[in-house]
Amino acid sequence: MSQPAAAAVAAQPQGQAPAGRQGGGLGQSLAGIVRMAVFWYFASKFFGPKRAPTEPGLLMSNLFQKGEPMDMWMYLSENDKFSNFGNEDALIWHETNIPYAVWTPTSTRTHTLTYYPTEALKHNGSLYAHVYFSRSGYPVDPTDPEYEQKSAFGRTHPIVAYLRKSKAGHKKSLLGDSDESEEKLPPKENKESEDKEEGPVEYISYWKPNVTINLVDDFTRYPQNNIPPNVAPYLNVDPTTNSYYPTVFFNEFWLLRDKLTALNETVKELTLNLEVSPISMTKWQLFLQIEQSFQVHRSYGSMLEGEADELKRVFLEGNPYLLGLTMIVSLFHSLFDFLAFKNDIQFWNKNKSMEGLSAKSVVLNFICQLIIFLYLLDNDTSWMILASSGVGVCIEFWKIGKAMHVEIDRSGKIPMLRFRDRESYTQNKTKEYDALAMKYLTYVLLVLMAGFAIYSLKYDKHKSWYSWILSSLTSCVYMFGFIMMCPQLFINYKLKSVAHMPWRQMTYKFLNTIIDDLFAFVIKMPWLHRLSVFRDDVIFLIYLYQRWVYPVDKKRVNEFGFGGEDEPAAPQTLEGAAAAQQIEAKAETSTEDKKTK
Repeated sequence: MSQPAAAAVAAQPQGQAPAGRQGGGLGQSLAGIVRMAVFWYFASKFFGPKRAPTEPGLLMSNLFQKGEPMDMWMYLSENDKFSNFGNEDALIWHETNIPYAVWTPTSTRTHTLTYYPTEALKHNGSLYAHVYFSRSGYPVDPTDPEYEQKSAFGRTHPIVAYLRKSKAGHKKSLLGDSDESEEKLPPKENKESEDKEEGPVEYISYWKPNVTINLVDDFTRYPQNNIPPNVAPYLNVDPTTNSYYPTVFFNEFWLLRDKLTALNETVKELTLNLEVSPISMTKWQLFLQIEQSFQVHRSYGSMLEGEADELKRVFLEGNPYLLGLTMIVSLFHSLFDFLAFKNDIQFWNKNKSMEGLSAKSVVLNFICQLIIFLYLLDNDTSWMILASSGVGVCIEFWKIGKAMHVEIDRSGKIPMLRFRDRESYTQNKTKEYDALAMKYLTYVLLVLMAGFAIYSLKYDKHKSWYSWILSSLTSCVYMFGFIMMCPQLFINYKLKSVAHMPWRQMTYKFLNTIIDDLFAFVIKMPWLHRLSVFRDDVIFLIYLYQRWVYPVDKKRVNEFGFGGEDEPAAPQTLEGAAAAQQIEAKAETSTEDKKTK
């Protein structure tokens, strides 16, 4: 029924981010994160280095006590090192009496300000937030006479992020009309860097509108010679006492890329939302582990750059109850995918007759899968999606061998493949109805494809003419792919029977389609894809209607190529066979007696 997930991901219309059937992608991402966390736990538990017993005097402890009041200062500077504590213009936020590692109404402080960027910041400059904490009443300036080293600490965090320029900027108008076909960039986008189409990797500076400062509730006594590797990068140790300061964690887990603001000359003012609050040790470790899992998936090519943000968006914007239901049904989605694949292979492997089946639809499905694979290859897709799409192309070609006779013609200089219809397909009305349906379908598809290709050529940008052809064909497969099932509906209508259909496989695919409908409401995606999700529902409902209207004809071949009258007789039992032999012996004896008389 439905196209594979790779088809939906790849075939987004120009100008839209690939969304695809993300039900399976969401379940796989969640499963990958859980699997990585469990593997990391057991690997560190059973296969980690054996820790030598540590003397009590060599254990590090937190310099601050739980609930101890603290003061905070935040300075902004274009340098990563800061020492001008007397500069009142650099001080943007100051809080007092913040209780450490306790959850009270006074533990969380927020502040919002408007920052006016300098010319240097507009031209790929840097900006850093220098955050300092101290015991209440103690200064953080080292030059102050009352300064005490073990009572003050701080960390530096960049406010500006440098991200790689999107590859969409390398596309151009093939007609050369830049005024009409140029993509409308956001007003805050760096236009100068977007105009450059070739050269080294380019980066664009982005403003982080939110800065969340978390003080970790950690009072663990760590061995000096064996600090956990996931904690060591964040631990700030006092060299005089060999104890550690409270851990300051700049939480950017929920800061998505689309919330960032591109810096350029048109930016006049920027909003900065600040927050300081406590965070538990478990939650902090969870954030670190998930981010590490994302990095591992990206390094293996199993997760693209924007997929982590889309997964986070599901948790941010989705309904909690609907999200929980989605996580459960995603497991069933994977199960139904496997069962549908298994029954699809089983059906075509055992099928002996093409009566009632559309051979042209099989060939058309192979062409569509090949187009999608070439499109994915042209757009630098991850190797996992490419492998999945490549396997799908091979399976569709294998189906052609089951639906038709495939021969190698060696009469010419170059061997060619020759396709010939099977006798069960040509000796009945199936071929006639299939050709008639494909005739009308071709007219509809040509008009739609031509119209969409012209629209894409005029209003969208492409890397080359080859990319334009692939993207146009793939978008047509994505938007009008449901029409490919219409020839089979027409054949069912003309034959007045659906006994030849692989109903088991279609049932599993229909269950997956229902799950995709649920994901269409949970995951953010273009409205065109949101509508296309329901196209397979309509097709399958028509199949169900045909199954209900047309009676079952036991004389017609079933999904494995056997008819009801061709079924072998049931084997007889031993008692029944013995009784039959006695009856036959008696009949022969009576016949001989009659001949003797």
